[in-house]
Amino acid sequence: NLHLEGCTVTTSSTVKPLGVILQSNLPFKNHINHVTETAFFHLRNIAKLRNMLSISNAEKLVHAFMTSRLDYCNALLGGCPASLINKLQLVQNAAARVLTRSRKYDHITPILSSLHWLPVTFCIEYKLLLVTYKTFNGLAPMYLSSLLTHYNP
Repeated sequence: NLHLEGCTVTTSSTVKPLGVILQSNLPFKNHINHVTETAFFHLRNIAKLRNMLSISNAEKLVHAFMTSRLDYCNALLGGCPASLINKLQLVQNAAARVLTRSRKYDHITPILSSLHWLPVTFCIEYKLLLVTYKTFNGLAPMYLSSLLTHYNP
């Protein structure tokens, strides 16, 4: 507990600023568990409606409810262990299977490729590399550009 001017402020092991669950040592385990839980909830609802939807409408629903959750702040997950990132990959794989009506034992790589989806690890790497590129080329906000020093041999 923290005491400030007669008020007691209790500490918390987790906080949720802007929708990302942060812990004191930044493992992101709670955040990934929350994202996968809500994503699977929405995916189950989409799967119930899948037979009544066209492929384009089903794809719109998956992008609205699933992909947006997987992509939101995923650059923060750059240093997370593969075991945690794999949980997000399972969500993406399940969404691809619902969209394409493929079986559980069908190989997932051609399915993701046919949908033009990158695997989750590559999405995270892409976002980090994009921010780095923008920072080096003056396209990023000044607070990021000011952190880098350019090397001129």
